[in-house]
Amino acid sequence: MDWNLRTAEELAAALRAGEVTSVELTDEAIARIERDDKVINAICVPDFDRARAAARGADQARARGEDRPLLGIPVTVKESYDIAGLPTTWGMPMHRDFVPAEDAVQVSRLRAAGAVVLGKTNVPLGLQDIQTFNEIYGTTNNPWDHARTSGGSSGGSAAALASGFGSLSIGSDIGGSLRTPAHFCGVYAHKPTLGLVANRGMVPPTTPALPVDLDLAVVGPMARTARDLTLLLDVMAGPDPLTLGVAHDLTLPPARHERLRDFRVLVLDEHPFIPTGSAVRAGVNRVADALVDGGAHVERHTPLLPDLAEAATLYMRLLFSGAVARFPVEAYEQLRTRVAGLSADDQSLGAARLRGMVFSHRDWIEANDRRELHRHGWRQLFAEFDAVVCPITPTPAFPHDHDPDLLERRIDIDGVEYPYLDQLVWAGLATMPGLPATAIPADRSSEGLPVGVQLIGPMFEDRTPMRLAELLEQRIGGFQAPE
Repeated sequence: MDWNLRTAEELAAALRAGEVTSVELTDEAIARIERDDKVINAICVPDFDRARAAARGADQARARGEDRPLLGIPVTVKESYDIAGLPTTWGMPMHRDFVPAEDAVQVSRLRAAGAVVLGKTNVPLGLQDIQTFNEIYGTTNNPWDHARTSGGSSGGSAAALASGFGSLSIGSDIGGSLRTPAHFCGVYAHKPTLGLVANRGMVPPTTPALPVDLDLAVVGPMARTARDLTLLLDVMAGPDPLTLGVAHDLTLPPARHERLRDFRVLVLDEHPFIPTGSAVRAGVNRVADALVDGGAHVERHTPLLPDLAEAATLYMRLLFSGAVARFPVEAYEQLRTRVAGLSADDQSLGAARLRGMVFSHRDWIEANDRRELHRHGWRQLFAEFDAVVCPITPTPAFPHDHDPDLLERRIDIDGVEYPYLDQLVWAGLATMPGLPATAIPADRSSEGLPVGVQLIGPMFEDRTPMRLAELLEQRIGGFQAPE
């Protein structure tokens, strides 16, 4: 039997029943990677010897009567997480030889849960792209079409899952970096509520692995089913034991509803800054139709929705204020000169990005105050709705584009070109206020490419969009292996 595309839940049941051993699962996964990854290039740092040793240890532990959530299950880890003894480069050539001495907190949690780590998955340079390529490890291709991107920055993890290289993976998200690759590769991902999952050890190379509170950025699970997402989130969630974990225990509230007909859902497919391509619009509508058919209460409009244009502008300013915070002084001064040349009437997203790059602390505080108003608006909306369904990006996976200047790149939406970075607005809808969002496969484009949507839920009620994802999977189907 080929176990490589089975769910983590199925593998756990088979291991408990004695139908297969962890050594057998791990050997099959390694054989598949060695056979198929030459054209995908998802696994950039294999760790097969230690994986086989961990698998033997898992089988021995099970023989002693132990049973942990992921005991013996092969998984992968995004390259940006520290793993003791393996390089952490973030795709930066100057750090190709950096090897951390300790595991990231999430790698430690995977190991404590019994997972077998097969290796690390590829990332873009500095994690700052919607594609996955760098000078050290090369380009990760989309398993559905090798001429297209797998997404970024967790593109290696999404491609690995779609290809059957492990049943689970962990990634990170600030600009859709979990959700976009899931959408492009036809798998599942969950961007947790900001602060729900400890991030220590998911830091740039040579940076001390300290328990910092990041703005916008989260770490989270990726899988091939909605139930597997929940399984992995339960392993990952919880405060850092060095800080909030000293005094707090995590208790996530249950999903608001168990039945589809009890959900109240707002469906969005239009954004003021960028059109939604026909393939993605069809995916959103397919989910909306499934919700209606299942008896859910579905609306397309509400006055409770926070202003999408202001939300996108705030997101761009906050995102890019952090992205350039460590730029050299000379580069910062050049940006200040460019911003000084902007017209006061220029309220484009490009102008918002530039203005964010030179934010003063006063500017950031003002933007953060506006964010709090948006958060309050979302609380009011989620008093009337349980989830929001909307795009992740305006298009399915697009052809590789390695132009080094992201500002010069363009995204083709039904034959019309738009600024490349403008497609981040849908990802920012959940990221800016820190809301949880679950990416699910929804449809296939006319070219046969996966199309995903995201289910945004109330803050710290992560189980609500994840349960909705599970119910939708039962109605419209879920992961399909690339043809």
